[in-house]
Amino acid sequence: MVREVPLTAEEAFTRLTDWSRHGDHVPLTKVHAVNGGILARTGIGPLGFDDPMRIVDWDPPRRFRLEKQGRVVTGWAEVTVTPLDLGSRVEWREVAHTTGVPKAFARAERAVGRMLFSRVIDGLLRT
Repeated sequence: MVREVPLTAEEAFTRLTDWSRHGDHVPLTKVHAVNGGILARTGIGPLGFDDPMRIVDWDPPRRFRLEKQGRVVTGWAEVTVTPLDLGSRVEWREVAHTTGVPKAFARAERAVGRMLFSRVIDGLLRT
């Protein structure tokens, strides 16, 4: 996903890495920074799952990369921010797979992922 926004690269990067705000845009999810990474907890009460992510590349305000290391959700996310004359360009690439989802549903899984990641990026970058 690519978005061009009227924010400086520094402001866009700061918003994208305000981890606790990610949870504002993902239903039933809370997100917290933890020891060199992020932990997203999705669920209601004791029913749910953790989505731990490790920061493997960090170059503010240009890019970051996360690797999902959970038992339920695997994959990675990579975000780059490029300054423009009147703002910045944000590119968010993510591959996520939910354990137990058959390959026959891969297309639907990707579509749901795009919808969810679009909601997050748009919410975080809203001016």
